[in-house]
Amino acid sequence: MVTLHRVHLQTLLLLLFVVHLSRPVCVDVASDTEAVLGKTMKLTCISCLKREEVKTNTTVNWYFRPKENENNTKQHIYKYENGVPEGLNEHFNGRLVWKGSKDLQDVSISILNVSESDSGFYECHINRQFKFEVFTPSVLTIKNITLTVKEKASNDTAAIYSEIMMYVLLVFLTFWLLVEMVYCYRKISKSDEQVQDAE
Repeated sequence: MVTLHRVHLQTLLLLLFVVHLSRPVCVDVASDTEAVLGKTMKLTCISCLKREEVKTNTTVNWYFRPKENENNTKQHIYKYENGVPEGLNEHFNGRLVWKGSKDLQDVSISILNVSESDSGFYECHINRQFKFEVFTPSVLTIKNITLTVKEKASNDTAAIYSEIMMYVLLVFLTFWLLVEMVYCYRKISKSDEQVQDAE
């Protein structure tokens, strides 16, 4: 029985150690490109830092060019600087909401109450100035999003199949984990019995 308690204690300590060491991971994901009329649409813009320990001064600017605009002039619609988000365009007045993360790797915004005139081309400009002791280099990253506004959400067959497969896989892995736990428990119990018989 002592062996069983020792195994449980070691497993618990290992889990606590893994949870303590784990950190959030940044994954660069493309934004959705279809919005539904009257709903909220998140324009995803993620720019992962390769070295999070380096301090940066990050400025984010969002630009918009409507689809019907032929002269290709983009409008400055949103700015995030020194921790202050600011909407800059009358067309989006009060409809743009900051959805970025504290570490400014995710610098996304959401459009509230999407209208047909929101269809167009969006640009997310992330300007990072790195703070080193000797010099301060800066890097500009630009992400482009083409947004189409529809009256109804379209059914994405691939998304439906992937969701079904995810649930099937989740059930299978849970069942497999349960079988492994029962197998390990029986093996530990047998070994305890053999130790007690030997004594």
